[in-house]
Amino acid sequence: MKKRILAYGRLNEDQLAQLAHEFEVQTFSNLASADDPDFRTALAHAHGLIGASLTITPELLDEAPELEAIATISVGYDNYPVEELTQRGVLLCNTPDVLTETTADTGFLLMMATARRAIELAEWVKRGDWQAGLGAEHFGSDVHGKTLGMIGFGRIGAAVARRGALGFDMRVLYSNASPKPELEKELGAERRELDALLAEADFVCVTVPLTPETEHLIGEREFALMKPSAIFVNIARGKVVHEAALIEALEMGRIRAAGLDVFEQEPLSPESPLPHFANVVALPHIGSATHETRTAMAQRAVDNLILALKGERPISLVNEAAWKPA
Repeated sequence: MKKRILAYGRLNEDQLAQLAHEFEVQTFSNLASADDPDFRTALAHAHGLIGASLTITPELLDEAPELEAIATISVGYDNYPVEELTQRGVLLCNTPDVLTETTADTGFLLMMATARRAIELAEWVKRGDWQAGLGAEHFGSDVHGKTLGMIGFGRIGAAVARRGALGFDMRVLYSNASPKPELEKELGAERRELDALLAEADFVCVTVPLTPETEHLIGEREFALMKPSAIFVNIARGKVVHEAALIEALEMGRIRAAGLDVFEQEPLSPESPLPHFANVVALPHIGSATHETRTAMAQRAVDNLILALKGERPISLVNEAAWKPA
């Protein structure tokens, strides 16, 4: 009898066919919550799950006694109870690498758009307000030659820094990471304690994963340490930043601008003032949202799940302790 998987992510027809060749597949389109009764019923006989943006709790795992593996179509896995999965012997797989460059593009897009006030001035043109030459009140800031402070220096952080150092002659600082001598040599990057980085950087870009240690890593104290001319960019997770403190920093002019692709609550509440600041570029979490990258992410998840359910080691395994080679 074929093993059974529940698919609730964006998989194309070829990917679904690839899974169906190996397993019995039950699909859930537009699954908004794990509380969906049909999904809960199907969990009882599921050996694998594939999808994203669904919070998996220990209580939910109690309803899936046959579960062997989960393939998330994402790099982040903060919505999965990793320790609980490991204790139950359930493999958790993610999709690093395939979205690194695309997400770094988004980070640099936010840096450029905020520094040069691109969205604000494009709207100014749309309104028909461009009636004469630009005055100093419309000027932006240079990006080239400035100091880029990376909070987090993993794959995505390094890719953002590479764009800055090699493409824009930026000086690169990094923190919240172990020493990276190879990147220091390649990019001339300098390691700093967080406080020193915040004080020196013209652009502060956050790429750390969300963990209990990084939740609200950037708050009122940290914004106060930044230059009034600093531009803050977050392409990590919304909860890494204390959003109320960010709003206050913008209102009080403690920082110049912010480029944001992630928020504490997503979708962003209509009540949030953030999109209404002229000096904020707010995007709807588009970090990896290109046709090419999302297809590649889904394919990595498919490959991970097939390997895991066949008893082979997945390409991208989060909880190594759960892996028991045959």
